[in-house]
Amino acid sequence: MALMAAGLFCAVLAPASGAMAQAVTDDHVVIAHRGASGYLPEHTLPAVALAYGMDPDFIEQDVVMSKDGVPVVMHDIHLDTTTDVAQKFPKRHRKDGRYYAIDFTLAELKSLNVHERVNAKTGKQVFTDRFPLEYSIFKIPTFEEEIKLIQGLNKSTDRDIGVYAEIKDPAWHRAQGQDISKAVIKVMEKWGYGTRESNGYIQCFDWNETKRIRNELKYQGRMVQLLGENSWKIAPDVDFDFLKTDEGVGEMAKVVDAIGPSLDQVIEGLSQDGHAVMSPTLVAAQRRHLPVHVYTLRADQLPKWAGDFRIVMTAVFDDAGIDGVFTDFPDQVVDYLAATPE
Repeated sequence: MALMAAGLFCAVLAPASGAMAQAVTDDHVVIAHRGASGYLPEHTLPAVALAYGMDPDFIEQDVVMSKDGVPVVMHDIHLDTTTDVAQKFPKRHRKDGRYYAIDFTLAELKSLNVHERVNAKTGKQVFTDRFPLEYSIFKIPTFEEEIKLIQGLNKSTDRDIGVYAEIKDPAWHRAQGQDISKAVIKVMEKWGYGTRESNGYIQCFDWNETKRIRNELKYQGRMVQLLGENSWKIAPDVDFDFLKTDEGVGEMAKVVDAIGPSLDQVIEGLSQDGHAVMSPTLVAAQRRHLPVHVYTLRADQLPKWAGDFRIVMTAVFDDAGIDGVFTDFPDQVVDYLAATPE
């Protein structure tokens, strides 16, 4: 533990791209996707601390609920792809064979070890060159614990790195008896992220829930509508094909402060002269001055049209003029923007 603490201390104080990096990225939002997940297991506090030292604008949290109603930070409602739950609680899976966070109390979740993501079917590590799977020494943080870490570091380093929370599967959570949106809003407002002037976002794939959060639950902070595909079946009664149209973008612009499409939803490839081909969705958003935060830039998972990570960043920022990105490698994006401020 002493070695880990020393490593985190160095990561936070390391200059990354220094104070200058924050200044040159003001016009481009860098969101550390699940922390510095290209280097440490996603959504762990060490990954958050390492990401913080890389000087992004925001650090992302995916939020799910425990059985006793505590918002915890995990990408999935399932536990078996990122924890040792099958070894600790072998009989606690549902009929589909999966283990669900909502079936476990916070104390039980805290007893689990978190590891690099694995394929649910094969058990093999998804990103083979990332942190070794067998080094399972991390724990699941609560949403509040992560905010405390970020705000504590903001105090001790005199920075202002923000919180960027995703509400996971809100309709599913309500069907299980828990209103995750209310829980997330309560935490966000408690810690000062309840206005558009505060340095935080709430994001969600479920367009119906986004409208509910704004109109029924009266959340006044900044919000982002994430865009998926209908084939993913991630949000009931949401037509992503419509949301990607000019009319759909116009409807979102009435409710949210930005949209979060996938990279292939905004850049269709490169032209013959090597520049990004912008999608109609991106053009519609830019025409309305609606900021676009694209997911997910990964140095170890490039789109087919890019030979290296720099080509991706050039296409996104220089060609397409995209406002912000989610990235597993925030240091590389911050360094790129620092080197190419124009």
